[in-house]
Amino acid sequence: MTEALYLDETGDAKFEATVERVAGDRVVLDRTLFYPEGGGQPSDTGVLEADGETWNVTAVRKKDTVYHTVDRTPPEKGTTVTGRIDWERRYAHMRYHTAQHLLSAVLLDEYDAQTTGNQLYADRARIDCAYERFSDEEFAHIESVMNDRIGEGLEVRWYEMERDEAESALDPERTRIHLLPDSIREVRIVEIEECDRTACAGTHVENTDEIGEFRITGRETKGSDEERLKFVLE
Repeated sequence: MTEALYLDETGDAKFEATVERVAGDRVVLDRTLFYPEGGGQPSDTGVLEADGETWNVTAVRKKDTVYHTVDRTPPEKGTTVTGRIDWERRYAHMRYHTAQHLLSAVLLDEYDAQTTGNQLYADRARIDCAYERFSDEEFAHIESVMNDRIGEGLEVRWYEMERDEAESALDPERTRIHLLPDSIREVRIVEIEECDRTACAGTHVENTDEIGEFRITGRETKGSDEERLKFVLE
């Protein structure tokens, strides 16, 4: 099983690893900083380098382990490689993912609107929530609260908890642990100081002041009781 360096060493962009397996145009490494697509966050891209050769990593998926898709014949099993992730892309995902968590907390606190889905990109994001329809005044209020909390410079941290402990100690409306498969017995919690704690395996910035200015750019009605909010960070 690949060691998931991306869960803890989120500020690193370079690592060394050994190719454990080759499967077509994909390689399995013994350790990786490349984030695999999941939880609304796209996978990292970047390169693998070895012996003067370079392979572009175009996609990363996690199944039984983490698979890195490369753009040509992969390095052989046993090869020691240096991996470099596209840091600008990764950092954008970290900012947007943290903003999504903060927005989910604001929507729950201010409007009792639960998050039902989300999708992040490097230049924008969207969030689906259980709410009939927001007014322009409510949009302005959401933006104001979000930017106030961002400006407070709240600490963001992540840690592991036993599932039973997390289910008994944390607010289920915020953690949403019930959405995880029963087989997962240790839960990674992402906590924004005094605002939110939720189960998440994504990457995040360490302080809300890294997020930037929050601005809502549009909406879509997803049914009689669900809205999709689109936003950017500036």
